[in-house]
Amino acid sequence: MRGLTKVGATRDGRGRASEMSGDRIERSPRVPQTGWDVVLVWFMRLTALFWVAKGISTWATILDVFPGARPFEAEPLGRQTVIVYFAVIDFMAAIGLWLTSAWGGVVWLLAATSAVTLAILTPHLLPMPLPAIAVHGGIIVIYFALSWAAAREVR
Repeated sequence: MRGLTKVGATRDGRGRASEMSGDRIERSPRVPQTGWDVVLVWFMRLTALFWVAKGISTWATILDVFPGARPFEAEPLGRQTVIVYFAVIDFMAAIGLWLTSAWGGVVWLLAATSAVTLAILTPHLLPMPLPAIAVHGGIIVIYFALSWAAAREVR
């Protein structure tokens, strides 16, 4: 753990601080956020809003809010399981993305890739139109591209 040091202070051979100029005490200078970092944060927040809407839609399916839709209880057990899985993981992913945390990106990638995988491999469990699959895949690619650009930027 870093200790507090005077800004502009130097240490002599015995580890004692000797003042040069200035008397401010700081932990360490803040690294200013760079361009791609800001773009990545905005992207994560916008994606989080989209995922909150997706989670609300999933819970509306469970609570039978949509008129004319097949009741949740009438769905096969496998489909019910998928619906409940996404009802939970979509909100977890949205919260993690909004907080721009590392775990949020991981949970979101799990949610997005599992949705694409289930929609392609088992369309009877998660019916998703091809444009929606393409949008999910595009968002994943944009996330990786922005993360790569933010990581490569000189700090």
